Amino acid sequence: MPERTEDPFDGRTPTSHERMTGQSWDASYHEGPAPWDFGGPQPAIVRAAPRFTGKVLDAGCGSGENALHLASRGLQVLGVDVAETALRTARRKATERGLDAEFATADALHLERLQRRFDTVLDCGLFHAFDADERLAYVKSLEAVTKGTLYILCFSEGENAGPHPVKREALTKPFGEGWRVKTIEKERVRTRFHDEDGAPAWFATIEREPPDE
Repeated sequence: MPERTEDPFDGRTPTSHERMTGQSWDASYHEGPAPWDFGGPQPAIVRAAPRFTGKVLDAGCGSGENALHLASRGLQVLGVDVAETALRTARRKATERGLDAEFATADALHLERLQRRFDTVLDCGLFHAFDADERLAYVKSLEAVTKGTLYILCFSEGENAGPHPVKREALTKPFGEGWRVKTIEKERVRTRFHDEDGAPAWFATIEREPPDE
């Protein structure tokens, strides 16, 4: 019998980014911090954190810096990711810092499997990694878990842009019926490969509209 090899995608369909790079998201953490893991919460998230309320979902939480910052403010936070190595790091940080944050394996394209709903959902650096078709599926997935406000921080076009920069209309287009794009602000995203000023970004505030009675 042929030797069984480990499936780096755990049975799920690889995303467009994974197909492009030939590596799973988990592989990004195998040889040290991932390119987007600069060692702290994103400054844009720190500034926005006072607006976060209730139960919080951090979709694509990575090694947990944003989720842990929100937990330090007393919020009930669940961080999810497909990268098990990142999740182990996030749990270790939570223990070391004495913070009560939950981290679990979940596919952002199938968040309905969580069977939970959240007052606030954060996406920091995930939206821009999906192609156009995946973004439609992702928004459908978000519908199953969002009952309040969604915040998205993603790369935008501009000087010294990060990978997968998103045009403003590409950010708003997937959010049709059932959502209201409240604001889109210019921001910056810190990475390990940019200086402290980071890369140009959008910070979107998108509200989930209640279903019609």
